[in-house]
Formats: sequence, structure tokens, C-alpha cells
Amino acid sequence: MEQLKKRIIDKNITIGVVGLGYVGLPLAVEFASRGIRTIGIDVDRTKVESVNKGKNYIGDIEDKVLAGAVNSGTLSAENNYGSVGKCDAIFICVPTPFTPNKEPDITFIVEASKEIAKGLRKDQIIVLRSTTFPNTTEGYVQPILEKTGLKAGSDFFLAFSPERIDPGNKSFKTNNIPTVVGGVNETSTDLAAAVIQHSVSQVVKVSNPKVAEMEKLLENIFRSVNIALVNELAQLCDRMGGINIWEVVEAAATKPFGFMPFFPGPGIGGHCILIDPYYLEWLAKAYDFQTNFISLAAEVNENMPFYVRNMVQRELSFKPISFREAKIVILGVAFKRDVDDTRHSPALKVMELLLQDGAANIFYNDPYVPEVRVDGKDFKSIEITRDVLKSADCVLITTDHSSYDYSFVVENAATVIDARNATKNVKKGREKIVLLGDGK
Repeated sequence: MEQLKKRIIDKNITIGVVGLGYVGLPLAVEFASRGIRTIGIDVDRTKVESVNKGKNYIGDIEDKVLAGAVNSGTLSAENNYGSVGKCDAIFICVPTPFTPNKEPDITFIVEASKEIAKGLRKDQIIVLRSTTFPNTTEGYVQPILEKTGLKAGSDFFLAFSPERIDPGNKSFKTNNIPTVVGGVNETSTDLAAAVIQHSVSQVVKVSNPKVAEMEKLLENIFRSVNIALVNELAQLCDRMGGINIWEVVEAAATKPFGFMPFFPGPGIGGHCILIDPYYLEWLAKAYDFQTNFISLAAEVNENMPFYVRNMVQRELSFKPISFREAKIVILGVAFKRDVDDTRHSPALKVMELLLQDGAANIFYNDPYVPEVRVDGKDFKSIEITRDVLKSADCVLITTDHSSYDYSFVVENAATVIDARNATKNVKKGREKIVLLGDGK
């Protein structure tokens, strides 16, 4: 044990990272850039080949840092689990989606655990980072690994340490976000924390994996509930008239204590905020408990794309053209500003709803997303020119990328539906703007 601790302190260890997506690749690069031998594992051959060529495919990583780690020999990738036995610490960073019925799907965690078990040996440290429900680490991962005959907490060490990735955030990256970790026993917590300290600025230890798992859900459900609150108020302001929710929030934000600003929008996207309420709701039912408040917030957020769809239909109803023939141009299909991530993007849901209602003339632009597939139909990003804007019956802003010239958009478009308050600084042509929650 003491020898393992010393090797960790001396960085004389090999790290394995299972899953090279938005969570796993930044973590792998962080370890490797600090001189620790790191092996990335992913079943996607394209990702593996890209990593081994030093080619970056995630915006939150600097190209030169990834290439430098590969060229120095500290980072490599494989599309199998053959090197698991060589790793002293293995981080599981696989997706945790939900089913069509909004039940947790931890298939990827289970499969990764089974593969790791094939190469599991004594004194290895296994850390689950995928967002999931409490008791996943101890109730699912631990039994799979212990089928080898090795005991968690003594023969090998097991912990949960949730990711806190915020795609597109320029201020907070993997290395400067405090990280929570909870092990199946104190030794597991301490060893996992010692490894993680090589990649982050601060490690916060908690008493067990369940606390760490619930902590992650709390982070995201906190955002879900507060976003739902302002989304509901935005709809109320539209109905009441004369009250702009954006102005209301900005005014409230001047209070120096007891208030945190959240803003409305066309819905929520990304992996965690949309999914986590349903993970907790599913788990709560096993304890005869209904998470009514949390479930209602999730429902409000999921209804926002329908509300935005209705805004489009209402504005087009005032024009001398049928809904089917109207030209609709959508700006931004990523789930948030200045990223290429379209996972659960509300913009794509709005497109899907418009298509299902018969809109046959939809176009989109997104500088980060060259092509998308919506409701079985392929779309490619078009250039936003003066002619494109002038020919549109409606321009819908669903993602407020900072690269857009919103004054140019408003100047040349007949009608602009703004679901993000992206046009707040536009002075001329405001009579063309229909803003979500502006009370008009």
C-alpha cells in the first residue's frame, strides 16, 4: 500500500481512461500533459485514430496540448481493453443516457466494468466518473469487479468522482474545477484523491460513493429547477404583457445576496441537466417517494421547445404565406453558445416539431455544426447572407453564438424570433424582434 502511494506521488503510474468523449479525453490529456503515462480506451475507432495522430476533436482541449502529449509518448489510445492490466488507476467516463421511457440506461457502465474485470489485479484504483444515480458504484460496478475474487477496499480500490465539465467555458477547465471523490472505504477515497490531485487544483473528499453520486445530481437538478422557474415566468410575462422577464432577472441580480440569476430559453440540452432529474425520479420510486417538485421542473423545461414552435407558428400566421411554404431560417443548433455539442439540443427539438407540423422549407446555420440529421432528414449549415435573411419569412435564434452579427440579422430579416435575448444590444429594427418572455 505504501509503495503504491509513493508511486502515485512520484507520478510513476499508468492511467487508463475508458471513454474518450467530452469527459474522458480532457481528463486523459490533463494527466498526460503532466507527464503521467496515460492510455485512452474507446470502442470508437475514429476517436482512437484521431488521438493517436494527435488530432483534436473536442473544443475544450487545445490542439497543441493534445499533440504534445501524443508526441511525447505520454498519451496513446486503444479500441480494446487489452492494456487494463497495465494501468494502476482506471477512470470510467462512458455515456449514461436514458431510455425512450426516461429510465436510466447504465449499459455502458456495466459493459465497461465487465471488460475492466477481465484484467483487474491487486492494487488497482477504479474511479467511476459518469453521471449516474446513487448506488451505481457500490450496487453495480463493485459486484461486477468482485466476481474476480478480489475485494473492493483491500485488494483493489473503488471510488466515484463526478465530472464537472462545462463545454465552452473559457474560465473553468478540467484542471481548475474542484473535484469531489468518495470511495467505498477511507483507503479507496485517499488513493483515488491522490491520483486525481495530479489533474485538478482541489480535491474534496466525501464519506462514500453515494454522497458523491447524489452531489452530482444536486448540482444539475439545482440548475434544472431554477431554469424551469424563469422559463415558466417567461411564459407568464408573455401572457400578462408589459413585463420583460430578461429585465426582471437583470434587476433582481443587482441584489448582492440571496439571488442567483438564471435565464429562460428554448429548452435545456447537453447531457446532464436534462437527464439527471429523471435518474433521480426513477431511483426515488424504489423508496416509495415521488420527486414532484423536481419532475415538474423537468416537465417545464421539456415543454419549452413546444412553446418556441408555437411562437414561430403564431408569427407566420400573420404573413400572407402558408406555414408549409414559409421559409424558416434557424440560427444555432448546438445546445449552448460557442460549442459544437448537439446532445439533446432544444434547437433540434424545435426543428423536429416544425418538420412534424408540416414545415417544408427549413434551413439552419451554425458555425460549429456543419451538418445535422433531424427527424430522418439531413441538413447542412448554410451561409447567412443578406439575400438569405431577406428571403426568410422568419429567422429563429435558438443558440446565441457570439460570432453572429445580430444587428446585421435584424437589419435584413423581416421577422426575428429571439429565444435567447441575443438581440438585446441591437438598436435599430427592434420592431421586427419577437423576444421570448418580453411581455409583448
